[in-house]
Amino acid sequence: MKTGLFTGSFDPFTIGHQSIVARVLPLFDKLVIGVGVNERKKYMYSAEVRVKVIAELYADTPKVEVRAFNDLAVDFAHREGAWFFVKGVRSVKDFEYEREQADINRAMGGIETLLVFAEPQHASVSSSLVRELIHFGKNAEMFLPKKAK
Repeated sequence: MKTGLFTGSFDPFTIGHQSIVARVLPLFDKLVIGVGVNERKKYMYSAEVRVKVIAELYADTPKVEVRAFNDLAVDFAHREGAWFFVKGVRSVKDFEYEREQADINRAMGGIETLLVFAEPQHASVSSSLVRELIHFGKNAEMFLPKKAK
């Protein structure tokens, strides 16, 4: 079984994330969306809420599973039996960061990383942008998956 792992904080899960999932789903028998929990990071939504929202979005998609994790992504990947990370790339800055992570993950765990470029209409969409809009009381619905609201 080919298992891919799409990790991130997903705080919140955006239409950009949804686009990446839709585009890579045909490549895998199973795609695990790993909701990262880092004790040093402050989140707008709890891990439980983030997992619940994403799981509801993919409730009718049996190939997608959603789980929280609080250790290294490479260790989580091994537990899940995943040999591929899926990472979205919006910019050169994202590319450099993800390339470094890919090198480390390959060296530490033999896991390959698939970089998927954001569609042009989603290249400026980020969870931090959405959080900022929500913080200031603005309507951010256009950046959130329809079923995930």
